[in-house]
Amino acid sequence: MLLTHVLDSIRRAAKIVAGNLWTYYHGDKPGQTPGILPGPHPAVPSGPYYWWQAGAMWGTLIDYWYYTGDDTYVNETRRSLVFQAEGPGYSFEPRNWTLSLGNDDQGFWGMAAMLAAETNFPNPAPDEPQWLALAQAVFNRQARLWDMEFCNGGLRWQIPHTNAGYNYKNTIAQVVFMNIASRLARYTRNDTYARWAETAWDWTQGVGYITKEYNVLDGGHVEHNCTDINPVQFSTNAALLIHAAAIMYNYVCLSNSPAEL
Repeated sequence: MLLTHVLDSIRRAAKIVAGNLWTYYHGDKPGQTPGILPGPHPAVPSGPYYWWQAGAMWGTLIDYWYYTGDDTYVNETRRSLVFQAEGPGYSFEPRNWTLSLGNDDQGFWGMAAMLAAETNFPNPAPDEPQWLALAQAVFNRQARLWDMEFCNGGLRWQIPHTNAGYNYKNTIAQVVFMNIASRLARYTRNDTYARWAETAWDWTQGVGYITKEYNVLDGGHVEHNCTDINPVQFSTNAALLIHAAAIMYNYVCLSNSPAEL
């Protein structure tokens, strides 16, 4: 009885938080763009929210649905993820966001699609891209962008070469890629994804972005062979690394379980 009361209390609190989050979104209204977060003021309709933040929001609402059973936001979450899935193979590269399109931004939408696959979130219509395919499209696109010309590997921060930051290889781009790769490895039991996750970890650590004390630093520039490391630390980087490492541990355990031998 006590456990039921506690779970009900958590669900009620989550419902309040989800409802508050929803007040920031207007893409379900006439004349608005599905999937993105507009600015909070009519004079700034396209800011200050970045495109990736909407991807993170949909991932949060997928978690909310999964843990509470509340389907209030299911239809708009599904519509928004499909609507923003432009680009090669539906890889989340919408033309409207080219000027600020980074591998990390794209990766947040890919992680939302991956979460939808993992939680068996209601799939889009049969003639639309499915969740696993969307996550794989992001992985395939980023794997092709792995750059061996500078710094002996790694993903650049930005995707278009004209964007400021294209010459920067930062940790967030690597750990988002590693996160998706590790989860695809576990979901599909395909070791190719696992090897890419290991590659991303090894490169990030080898270049010095993960220190011996496990401080996770921000990144470096290709013209300096990624040695001019910016020591700024972001909790997002550490969190995604920890999650990906845990997934890889789980994947290895599953691969070596007695049932598989």
